Parts: sequence; C-alpha cells; structure tokens
Amino acid sequence: MNLLSLIKSRYSCRSYEARAIETDKMSYVMECVRMAPSAVNRQPWRFHIVEGDEGRRLVQQCYDREWFKSAPVYVVATVLTDEQWVRADGKPHGDIDVAIAVEHLCLAATEVGLGTCWVCNFDAALCRQLPGMKQGEEPVVIIPIGYPAVEAAEKRRKTMDEIVVKL
Repeated sequence: MNLLSLIKSRYSCRSYEARAIETDKMSYVMECVRMAPSAVNRQPWRFHIVEGDEGRRLVQQCYDREWFKSAPVYVVATVLTDEQWVRADGKPHGDIDVAIAVEHLCLAATEVGLGTCWVCNFDAALCRQLPGMKQGEEPVVIIPIGYPAVEAAEKRRKTMDEIVVKL
C-alpha cells in the first residue's frame, strides 16, 4: 500500500474486537514508533503498553467511555519533560515529538490491520498512577489499539484551498 492509501484508510476506531493482538504485530508497530524523528533526536518519550486487567481498569478510569473499554490494549504515550528540547523562545517540543511518534504508531497499526484512536481528553493525574510511571513523565495521549469491530465511516476533510496558503 502506498503512503496516501494508508493515510486515507486510517481512521478513529471506536469499536474493537475482543481478540488479542499478535506479539509480532505489536513489535512491528512499536519499532515504527522507535524510528520516529524528534527535535535534536532527544526522543523524550515513553510508551506504556497496557494489556493486563489491572492496568486496563486504571486506564479505563482515566477515560470513562463505553466504546473505549472494548480495546484489548492501550498505549499511554508520555513526554519526559526533563529530556525534551526547548526552543530559544522557551517553547518546549516534547508534545510535538510525542505526537509525531504516536502518528507513526497509528499508521503502522493501520498497515497491519489494527485500529486506533487518539484520546487526549483524559484524567492525566489518575493516569500518572500507572505502575512504572516515573517522576517528570507527563501523559500526553492514550491510544486504544485492537482489531476494528466495525467498518470505517467516510472521512470528511477540508479542501486543499482551505488549508494551503501559497506565498
């Protein structure tokens, strides 16, 4: 599949089959994450893969939506605030770096037949209670991941003229 076709086939999946994700598929997805670029190559991130029942319950409390509970796996992407590059004017780039890596995750998952959805409206304080979360680690996004249970709806996007400005 070429990149544009892959991008067009990726969507926000909000219904997952109960089946487990094969280890080789998750390893491939996370290798794609590992190869993502970051400012000054700092890679100021950690990715918590949450599969066990106890961790899943905690993550589900962070974002209490029924559709969210159907995902067999959650990836909690965090920024390591002490490791992020900061631009000369004081703008930290950790969230941007994490976003790039997470989109690598979403596209790689799509390529191997898995669905994902960006979840940013969650209880970050509660999410910080995940086992293994370190001091200075800030949750940025939760990605539910699994086999889609339903077909994707048609995407709506702005036209090229609405988003591109030529100078």
